Amino acid sequence: MQGELERVLGHLVFEPVDVTCAGRTDAGVHARGQVAHLDVPDGVTLTVDRVNRALPDDIRLTSITDVGPDFDARFAALWRRYSYTVCDGILDPLERHRVLQWNATLDVDRMNDAARAFLGEHDFAGYCKQRDGATTIRRILALRWERSGAQVVMHVQADAFCHSMVRSLVGAFLPVGDGRQSGQWAAIGLDALARQSGVTVMPPHPLVLEEVGYPPQDQWVQRQQQTRARRSSD
Repeated sequence: MQGELERVLGHLVFEPVDVTCAGRTDAGVHARGQVAHLDVPDGVTLTVDRVNRALPDDIRLTSITDVGPDFDARFAALWRRYSYTVCDGILDPLERHRVLQWNATLDVDRMNDAARAFLGEHDFAGYCKQRDGATTIRRILALRWERSGAQVVMHVQADAFCHSMVRSLVGAFLPVGDGRQSGQWAAIGLDALARQSGVTVMPPHPLVLEEVGYPPQDQWVQRQQQTRARRSSD
């Protein structure tokens, strides 16, 4: 998505542009609430309709706002919220590109009981692909599973996420939900120093970036400074 936005927007403003997204999702992951910023030349006006006409059919802007030079879509963000959808019944073929088929009945109460251990700040090295020099400490603000008919959806909100972290969390909860593992097993990787081989990274297509939260405008710079300081010290 970022590359396509840079290509299209650069064409519209007649010069190369750098687009900064609130979060870089894994390949194959969808985004319903992605936020991005870029600098445009003086005197250039972009509208939603103009940009959308130039974008491919699988990318759409919903709004454009002038935020000035003090906003950073990545470092100003307070939190991100994702969803992951699983079907443990008959999967509608029209939804196969956004829902994971699971061939065992899932107990949502068991998964939510296990989810409580993940709330708060932990080292999630056991659930992600680590990058040299990058911290794997994250704060989970909310984590719950909900059922709607044959679909079971995980909603997770955190200050930030590591690479493949959400898909690994799903891989830790599903064996608990179908009874193959205990609730305590899901937390096997919490505060571990390395990725846990027993936790499966689930497919990307059911994962959706739903929303990104920001502080009031007068707190953007302070938030960005705090985030950068934390990343550089970890």
